Amino acid sequence: MTSQRHYSPVDRLLMQADSALRTLLPFSGQPGRPSPAVIKPDAELSESEARHVAGLMRINHTGEVCAQALYQGQALTARLPRVRESMEKAADEEVDHLAWCEQRIRQLGSHTSVLNPLFYGLSFGIGASAGLISDRISLGFVAATEDQVCKHLDEHLQQLPTQDEKSRAILEQMREDEAKHSTSALDAGGLRFPAPVKFGMSLVAKVMTKTTYRI
Repeated sequence: MTSQRHYSPVDRLLMQADSALRTLLPFSGQPGRPSPAVIKPDAELSESEARHVAGLMRINHTGEVCAQALYQGQALTARLPRVRESMEKAADEEVDHLAWCEQRIRQLGSHTSVLNPLFYGLSFGIGASAGLISDRISLGFVAATEDQVCKHLDEHLQQLPTQDEKSRAILEQMREDEAKHSTSALDAGGLRFPAPVKFGMSLVAKVMTKTTYRI
């Protein structure tokens, strides 16, 4: 039987710093799965179409930056080891999404958002605060956040040019993964947030999407 390693608070802080750097520095995250876009053909996009798709993918990339920060903040303050492990596993899976979006943005000749460090810090603080309140609140926040992400992905899938199979493949796989994360969080005991709380979260999400589409 293998024994589980226990990390000190200093160890965990250093791990969080490493995770932050790997999230924010270009091409630092190593995906565990190849991008779904690899097997899809290149498409001819007009300049305006490419600019629009890059904006959508930039929004999704920043969303993944926020997800990384949220999970890492929650893992730092989670009380139960199983909840901490669940948060860390979800963060690892989100690395795939982060890398896929960045790769596609670069292919489109664009850049990731310069506001990512700001959104990372805010999301980390929210995640850590939720974890301090209770694991149930923390898991519920994950579920509600992933629900918001799924809504954005559905909207973006409708806006993609029909011929852009690469971006579509990425967003469809992300949509599937995010839905699983939401369900897993609720199954683990997460609190179902009431509609007013979800509405407030959607307003905050709109601020992020409006600013990162171009910046």
